[in-house]
Amino acid sequence: MKKAQSASSPAKSETPSSKRLRPADSPGTTSPAGKDIADILESIDKRLSSFDARLSLVEILHREFKCLRESLEFSQQQVETLAAENATLRESVKCLTENVTQLNRENKKIKETVIDLQAPSMRDNLVFSGIPEAAGEDAEATVKSFIKTHLKLPEDTVKNIVFDRVHRLGPIRATAGRLRPIVAKFGHFKQKEHVKSRGRELKGTDFSVNDQFPKEILERRRVLFPIRRGFIQKGSRAVIAVDRLYVDGQLHRDPDITPWLY
Repeated sequence: MKKAQSASSPAKSETPSSKRLRPADSPGTTSPAGKDIADILESIDKRLSSFDARLSLVEILHREFKCLRESLEFSQQQVETLAAENATLRESVKCLTENVTQLNRENKKIKETVIDLQAPSMRDNLVFSGIPEAAGEDAEATVKSFIKTHLKLPEDTVKNIVFDRVHRLGPIRATAGRLRPIVAKFGHFKQKEHVKSRGRELKGTDFSVNDQFPKEILERRRVLFPIRRGFIQKGSRAVIAVDRLYVDGQLHRDPDITPWLY
């Protein structure tokens, strides 16, 4: 009777407690769904870490870019300052150059004025070169003797020549060497020209008689003499008057040869 009753009794139902105690759900075990979530969370954590690192790198790059921009702005300011200073200096140099140019022009004018003043003061002078010098000589007597002997002027003419001053040029040399020339200032221009015209008598000798000029004009004449010779060899008539060269009656001008005419 009891056995039949047991067989016919319904099966024992599962309780909530029995469900929690399933082997698959017991503590220490992880379900497949939970593992997936953990992996996802770990992946997210890694990505967030990577993102933080990249964000830090962006911040570093931003700071460096900011420093670079500030440095560039400072450099630009310096360039602008230097450009302004350079423009000022360039303007100053331009003004100085103009001033120097003006001073050079004025100096040239003053120099030419001095030369123009010196030349007329030497108008009545002749320079006698090659005459031997004696100790304690009378320069005027030496010149008159030279005019009579070498220029072949009559004695009466020589006696009538009037000199304002006659002297040797330069200091006395202690040793024998180049003879000091004699400068004679004539009292009458016509007498001076007459004596000068006799210079042809000295051709082929070591003597010479020439007009006296300022040093600057002498240097210019030295430049003109070979040019004059070249024109004469070509058949032209060339004459030097003070520091000017006339070819066939026309003033010869050349900025490279005669810059003093410009």
